[in-house]
Amino acid sequence: MRILGIDPGIERVGIAVLEKTGGKETFIYSECFKTPSSLSHGERLSLIGNEVARVISEYAPEGLSIEKLFFETNTKTAMSVAEARGVMLYEASRAQLPIYEYTPLEIKVAVTGYGKSDKRGVMDMVPRLIKLPERKMIDDEVDAIAVALTCFAYKKLS
Repeated sequence: MRILGIDPGIERVGIAVLEKTGGKETFIYSECFKTPSSLSHGERLSLIGNEVARVISEYAPEGLSIEKLFFETNTKTAMSVAEARGVMLYEASRAQLPIYEYTPLEIKVAVTGYGKSDKRGVMDMVPRLIKLPERKMIDDEVDAIAVALTCFAYKKLS
């Protein structure tokens, strides 16, 4: 099964496509998609929607795995990211993909085995779980890979 993993954001969106066949996860694609802060909020949302639609069209995932939002403080940022997340869910729904949503705690447990693991723990563990290309990855990309791996772990997808 092929899964599109997304770490949602408005400025930076982590996007990854992984596949699991015969019990083995394989890296297909990842990127950190960025939207310029010089654009209006609506234009940024449009760019995000177009990029998610492009990835769905090009890589034909069979499901979307996306992180649920968790914010303690900045409500302005939370609203912007929530709106961007809505665009991502819309594009997945338009493509008739099943949507799997995971909390940061669920992702940390699936990837590191410890729900209070920090960002460094997730970053260190992901390359141990799946072979990645030999290039520098931005943390949003690695987070998207972690979200996709979480889907495989919880859904027992093959």
